[in-house]
Amino acid sequence: MRSEPGGRGQRPAGGVPVPELSLEVRNRLSDGVIDELLAGARTEEEIVGPGGVLSQLTKRLVERALQAELTEHLGYEPHQEPPGGTGNTRNGSTAKTLATEHGPAEIKTPRDRKASFDPQLVRKGQRRFEGFDDKILALYSRGLSTRDIERHLAELYGVNVGRDLISRVTDTVMDDVREWQQRPLDDVYPVLFLDALVLKIREGGTVQRKACYLALGVTVEGDRDVLGMWFQETEGAKFWMQVLNDLKQRGVQDILICCVDGLKGFRKRSRPSTRPPSCRHALSI
Repeated sequence: MRSEPGGRGQRPAGGVPVPELSLEVRNRLSDGVIDELLAGARTEEEIVGPGGVLSQLTKRLVERALQAELTEHLGYEPHQEPPGGTGNTRNGSTAKTLATEHGPAEIKTPRDRKASFDPQLVRKGQRRFEGFDDKILALYSRGLSTRDIERHLAELYGVNVGRDLISRVTDTVMDDVREWQQRPLDDVYPVLFLDALVLKIREGGTVQRKACYLALGVTVEGDRDVLGMWFQETEGAKFWMQVLNDLKQRGVQDILICCVDGLKGFRKRSRPSTRPPSCRHALSI
């Protein structure tokens, strides 16, 4: 599908996309190199736990990459004089704790004397490595409360993440959701499927059953496109008309085939000039 908010449809379920390693990188990571990295580590805790091999490897790789960024910024290698003998120079480093999926990593961010260095891998003020926010969102999407997420991250990754931070991360996704729900649609959809699902949703500390109104369209190119999702206490024909009006306001002019499950009252809510919106019937809105 092409309509996931913020491009999230390109990610595997529950996490961050994992790109394929290039052949060059895989060739460099020989079995001998891996054996040296493990250096006697055998248990899960020693390899992937907080402070384990992966955590230490992350720390070393990040620090090396930051040093390379600073070298490019300054224009000369470490332990060399600046071009012309004067100019910007290295000025030590600043320690920070970076939250990663393998636990906290204590890294040292290099500095320059003129404070003009703006690292790109780990930006100034950044405390979480790329992908960590997705861990929080994945847990939140499974119905965990902020307290549960805080406890889960502490137990699994050894990272203390405050509930205020978790709330800020989960709130950021709402902008993507609103933008997706209000995005313009195509003029014509040859096929439209309308259905409602009853889902269990955590709200206000309790789990409630709500109806999720779902509109799935098939474009003229043959792609499936989720046009929108709406939540109500129960399913009813009256709200389906609000769904259709919303689709029209977002640009939909014609639907050739509308498939529904025969909900009682749907025919009465349809316009008198249209055919009943049942499977393989034409409907114009």
